[in-house]
Amino acid sequence: MKCPFCAHPDSKVVDSRPDKGGAAIRRRRECESCAKRFTTHERIEETLPLVLKKDGRREPFDRMKIIGGILKACEKRQVSRETIDRLVDRLEGRLQEWSEKEVPSTTIGEWVMTEIHDIDEVAYVRFASVYRSFKDVNEFMVELQDLLKK
Repeated sequence: MKCPFCAHPDSKVVDSRPDKGGAAIRRRRECESCAKRFTTHERIEETLPLVLKKDGRREPFDRMKIIGGILKACEKRQVSRETIDRLVDRLEGRLQEWSEKEVPSTTIGEWVMTEIHDIDEVAYVRFASVYRSFKDVNEFMVELQDLLKK
């Protein structure tokens, strides 16, 4: 594993343990050149369906893209990174169970919105406003009214 500090190509594993969910291995490493320590996370590489975008493009599922969108929605909210990681883990689980080779991005967006709604309502509204691309304030107000009814 290449050292993130000095780019030396070799490091040794100092400690290994499963992460809290057991879905990945957390490895503490030490660079053999500069002796600085860093952490890596190793997870099983699964074959997930391709994401079918609204414009017809197909692209591989990108966990970090989903996390980035959720982090923006949860900015300055009391939502931990651990909660977000668990949300994305559940999303990946659903994708693994998906029986088709492609999944529409709209389906993924709806799944994320359902999950965020249960975590933080403000983050939900933020995510929905970007995901649904509200054209005007009236569309936004309809979403808020639906949220208040629930």
